Amino acid sequence: MSPDFTFEKQLRKKGYRIIFGIDEVGVGPLAGPVVACAVTLPAFFVFGNIGEKIEVIKKLKDSKKLSHSQREGFLYEFDGEGELAWETASVFPRIIDRINVYEARRLAAKRAVKKLEKAIGREADMLILDGRAGLAIKREQEVIVKGDEKIALCAIASIIAKVKRDSMMLRCHKKYPEYGFDLHKGYGTKLHFAMLKKYGPSAIHRMSFRLGKKRRKRLNKRLNG
Repeated sequence: MSPDFTFEKQLRKKGYRIIFGIDEVGVGPLAGPVVACAVTLPAFFVFGNIGEKIEVIKKLKDSKKLSHSQREGFLYEFDGEGELAWETASVFPRIIDRINVYEARRLAAKRAVKKLEKAIGREADMLILDGRAGLAIKREQEVIVKGDEKIALCAIASIIAKVKRDSMMLRCHKKYPEYGFDLHKGYGTKLHFAMLKKYGPSAIHRMSFRLGKKRRKRLNKRLNG
């Protein structure tokens, strides 16, 4: 089952007009930023005749289940005619180490919401958040576990955030090519651990994510089957 606009339609019927979907990526990696995206679509797109975009929506999935080219393709489809309004915000390793990654994802999401509100010139009526906790911001909020698998706006936000973060990690690869960031994007793969052992951490590694042997073994098992 792919995410759709069912929940957004229900909110619309309750009188909410400016609805944001929010998601973050980059919580688990050993290096690089956490990136959040807030996205909104005009009411006529979500609830009216969406025409040829219906096929795009039917194929919508959580960003982790799509290839890089698929994610970029979705972004192009939604953003090509200026229908989509979105903003991203990042929190980098130094701050992640200081406040912890849980607070970093909330900070990134809050910044993304504020940036989008400034861009459209209006405050959101409702925030739909993927996860388990809301934001420290005075807006009505709905928090939905695995929202990026159920809610279309959250799925779109997830895709945009992932495209944005991947492009940032490719730039990091140019600066630190020895770690292979172009391949693993900072996640804890066998290659990444091997390069960390050989070269030590770089300036974009999260020092608070130093893993013990047992945790590293479990992570590698999960990542590599």
